[in-house]
Amino acid sequence: MTSRPFIVVGIDVGGPRKGFHAVALSDGQYFAKHSHSVASAIASWCQQLGAQAVGIEAPCRWSSTGRARSAERALASEGIFSFATPSCKQAQCRPFYRWMLNGAEMFRLIELNYPLFDGSTALSSSVCFETFPQAVACALAGEIVSAKRKSVVRRDLLHQVGIDTEALTNIDTIDAALCALTAHYFLLGNIKTYGDATEGFIVVPAKAMTIRPGSDQAN
Repeated sequence: MTSRPFIVVGIDVGGPRKGFHAVALSDGQYFAKHSHSVASAIASWCQQLGAQAVGIEAPCRWSSTGRARSAERALASEGIFSFATPSCKQAQCRPFYRWMLNGAEMFRLIELNYPLFDGSTALSSSVCFETFPQAVACALAGEIVSAKRKSVVRRDLLHQVGIDTEALTNIDTIDAALCALTAHYFLLGNIKTYGDATEGFIVVPAKAMTIRPGSDQAN
């Protein structure tokens, strides 16, 4: 018997004007995309697709100290830099952090049906987690890659693992696809994590894996 499709979703998070861009992979191949300004619409789309894992490009938890979280410090020690996540109170006081507030709302809604990854090695039937496209790109390349040329570099990395990028028409959908690829790898157990359960884990691939259409890579 043929098992049901192995569907995962990646979500790129923007501010109020840009909103959310999501890409779904089925058995590791491009399947669909969706964009919306409202988090609940994207969360509903994930459920409608029957996604098993959702990777989100936004902080899953606020900083407990107001300074960079342990996951961000760990990535920085490897030469991968990101914006430091503030406390919730700090984020509410500065317009720059509106995209992080959007991300927090997305996690709040997604977690109603997809429990947040807590560092356990046990694979849940449904799970969400935080990821970071630049860190994903570096993991796939096996080296630090240029963030200035991110559109070209990240698209090429998706090509290299076997994902058709024709429908990925901008950097938001490319980044969403990288998040979805990480969700695919997550369910295969091919991940590396940074951080802790208190302030949240950032998940990236452990290594690049070529995806062949029709191959049985899922459990």
